Amino acid sequence: MENLKYNQVWKNCLNIIKATGIVSKQQFETWFAPIKPISLEGATLTIEVGSDFVREEIEANYIDLLGSAIRREIGKDAKLVYKVRVVSGEKPMLLPQDSQIQVSNRSINPALDPSKPIQNTYVIPGIRKMDVDSQLNSSLNFDTFVEGDCNRLARAAGLSIVQNPGKSTFNPLFIYGGPGLGKTHLAQAIGVGVKDRMPDKLVLYVSASRFQTQFVDATMNKNQMNDFLLFYQRMDVLIIDDVQEFATKTGTQSAFFNIFNYLQNSGKQLVLTSDCAPVELKGLEERLLSRFKWGLTAELMAPSYDTRVAILKSKCFHEGVDLPEDIIDFLASKIKDNIRDLVGAYRCLIANSILAKKEITMDLADSVVKSLVSENNREITVNTIQNAVCSYFNIVPELLHSRSRKREIVQARQLAMYLSREMTNSSLSSIGSQIGGKDHATVLHAIKTVRDLMETDRGIRQYVNDLQKKICGE
Repeated sequence: MENLKYNQVWKNCLNIIKATGIVSKQQFETWFAPIKPISLEGATLTIEVGSDFVREEIEANYIDLLGSAIRREIGKDAKLVYKVRVVSGEKPMLLPQDSQIQVSNRSINPALDPSKPIQNTYVIPGIRKMDVDSQLNSSLNFDTFVEGDCNRLARAAGLSIVQNPGKSTFNPLFIYGGPGLGKTHLAQAIGVGVKDRMPDKLVLYVSASRFQTQFVDATMNKNQMNDFLLFYQRMDVLIIDDVQEFATKTGTQSAFFNIFNYLQNSGKQLVLTSDCAPVELKGLEERLLSRFKWGLTAELMAPSYDTRVAILKSKCFHEGVDLPEDIIDFLASKIKDNIRDLVGAYRCLIANSILAKKEITMDLADSVVKSLVSENNREITVNTIQNAVCSYFNIVPELLHSRSRKREIVQARQLAMYLSREMTNSSLSSIGSQIGGKDHATVLHAIKTVRDLMETDRGIRQYVNDLQKKICGE
């Protein structure tokens, strides 16, 4: 073939690759569209790729597809030589024929042809091992993550992912819940579990704020943006903590959207955590929110008394600590809504015992708890809030639970739902079931209505302020 035809040959190859349907549109645009044909000499096609990183990705995942397309256009003796844009020199690549990689080692002696550099056709070496620090804490594993009713679904999904990352229906796994309920621990446990079973898997845990910082750094140097995207697209398991921090950051959201799509299409696993469910996230693009709902959304709730006791006993077992049963019972009874505070109280007791050489007594435990939990911070439940609302508006609870559409009853009901969401760790479905047997959507509508009214209605703001003081006992 004449050298002038290389553009058409490459265009035909791209059309063949598209027609197979093997690669998605996103994969095609990422890996094939940026490639530039350089020349066609005999049966050897030379192309230019953007970096060694791109070359490695093509070698690892698409060489059979590319080889088939080029042989179809040029013939069975077709060879491919590529140039890396940022590296001088040429690196030729032998295409596998009939699924067999053939070796053909030949060199051109520069003394015989000084105009040409030494070229070696060699077996495709495959992708080079990437050295990635997974940012995982090995102590945050499933052995130290205590199961309870508050986390059973999320924990089971995590264990399923460890067995087969990217292949289960839990992709992405979206874990949400209030602060201190174990989201980071569970997310890390999944990563640790995958690395233990499959050491060669590329697993990365990163906070949303760190991802945002990296994105900003990449935008400051346009040459780094492609590397930033390609790095994340290479992960087998990507864990992003606190995705709510992407809110209003449109550039970061766009970058993560592309990474999400690529990993999802490539059968790679995503694990995301947030302080609220996808339907309640504010400031995120709808296209991103819809993808968060593709897999499984699992809520972590406040642990029961039995689970709190189990958490403390697990800590004692793994750390070789002998904590009296009455002290464990006291801590579990006093610190109810936050695992982080519970563990903090345990660690404070141990520190006092070891560093200050104090005996662990009930008085010491009481002192520690008081330093972490305010006396006024009594337990607030959905029932506490309902009673306060009924007392404030002088209505009976039966009316709050009724189907009445009277304006004052609807308003009281909506305020009770709003305050229950703001002041407790109860889920939307739990709030609805306790306030008149309403569904998730009704509670969500009530919360949005109250929030919107608070921006424009001084009376509603006063109601909320008064009720919060009443509920907290001020």
